[in-house]
Order: sequence, then C-alpha cells, then structure tokens
Amino acid sequence: MTQANHHFLEEEKSRRMDSINTVLAECGVTEDTITQRHRDELDELGYTVFHDVIDPAWLEALRATFERLIAEEGERAGSEVSQNPGIRRLADLVNKGSVFDRIYTHPVVLAAAYHVIQRPFKLVSLNGHDPLPGHGQQNLHSDFGGIRGDGQGHQTNALWMLDDLTPENGATRVVPGSHRWPTFPKDAMSDLQAAHPQEVYITGPAGSVAFFNGQIWHGSTTNHTNQTRRVYHCAYTARENPQQTDQRAYLRAETALRLRPAGRYILDV
Repeated sequence: MTQANHHFLEEEKSRRMDSINTVLAECGVTEDTITQRHRDELDELGYTVFHDVIDPAWLEALRATFERLIAEEGERAGSEVSQNPGIRRLADLVNKGSVFDRIYTHPVVLAAAYHVIQRPFKLVSLNGHDPLPGHGQQNLHSDFGGIRGDGQGHQTNALWMLDDLTPENGATRVVPGSHRWPTFPKDAMSDLQAAHPQEVYITGPAGSVAFFNGQIWHGSTTNHTNQTRRVYHCAYTARENPQQTDQRAYLRAETALRLRPAGRYILDV
C-alpha cells in the first residue's frame, strides 16, 4: 500500500461504519427493497432476477466504460484477477471509475446479499466478463469453496447485464436448489462441462441483474452468436472470508477520496 493510500485510510478510520444495519440504511435498503417472491426464490432456487435495475443512461455509461477499459488496457485487461482465452476480462473495477460506485452500493443487491448471508459482509470483487463468439463454456462450479450444507449463506454473486442474456449468447446455467447440497459438482460429475439434467439458463434483458447464492452449481455457456454478452460480476462474502481482490491493497487515493463511509465498509477499507 502506498503512503498516500495509508494516509487516507488512517484519516478516515474514525468515521468508518461498524454496523451492517447502519450501512444498509445509509445505502437505502429497507424491508421492502426486494419482494417476498425474490426472497423465496433465493431461498428455494438459489437465484433470482431483478429487472430494470440499470436505467438507460447508466447502462450506456457502463457499456462505454467497458469498451474504453478493454481498449486502454489491451493485453493487461483482467490481469489483476485472471485472464482466460476467448474471454474479454476486466478486474479491479472499484478503482476504475465512479460509474461503478452505484453497482456495489446498490440497495437491491445489498438487500439480496444480506438476505442470503444474514450477517456482516463485504465485497469479494467487481469484474467484467464477455465471452467472444465460440467461447465461454465453463465447468459447473461453486463460487464458495468452503463448507457446504451447513444451512448458512457464505457468498453471493450478481450478474449486471449490459446485453441481453440468452441461451444462444452464453447465458449462465444454474442447477436450482444445489446451493443446499453438501457436495461440489466435481464430487458428482465426471464431465463438468456437460449439461446437468436439472440445469436452467439465467436469462434477462439488458439492464437486469441476476443474483445468486455463491454456493449454487453454475457456469457460463458458449456464446453461439456474433454479439457481445457483457456482464459485470459483483460478489459479496461474509466478512470473515477473504476477498478475491484485496481492496486495501489495491485502493487508489482518488478512489478513497470519493468513498462515503458505507462504501468504505462494503469494500472493507
């Protein structure tokens, strides 16, 4: 961490929030932020879809920023976390523009995360993902590699849809209810890229947000079109778990300057 970053962290330490309930209220979360139907789907299926979360102007800004960052970063794009052949990747987006601030502090995803995790949580990472034509098939996997089947939620993920997600362009497949299973996909399947008999596709129009329990069996599929299939992944985890992107290590001075106390809490900085 640079000396400037350390200075900003120390300067703001006394103003950090220390209660998840205070943070949620600061971000506009109420008992009615998500409906009972969405809660039931998260409990029973392990996933749900929120429509019309991203307004048209913000959607265009998020799309433009995706393309600008891909162009500017070139071969480095996504290197802070991972790079995969055939996938346009972005990472460490917290530090790459205020346009992303509304993603990880949005009341809808915060309300859904708290419903699943049921205790203080923080951001895991905020990344971008776009499978090129003919690419994108993933193994069925779980985002959380820790204990399963204990009745607790440990991690969540949200797909912020910049384009329509369809079965043709590589929509994420999930196995409903598998977030409750005590096993990982690798324990039950010999071919993790094969179709699962219970899998369904998460689809939705651009501007929607798909939200799922990080323990659900899931994976992206092949983009069989010539169109983009851009999403931002915004994941949260219980505060006792590690982050994928260590926000304290990566925090830039200009990011620290614009953060509100609730944002600092969510980032754990």
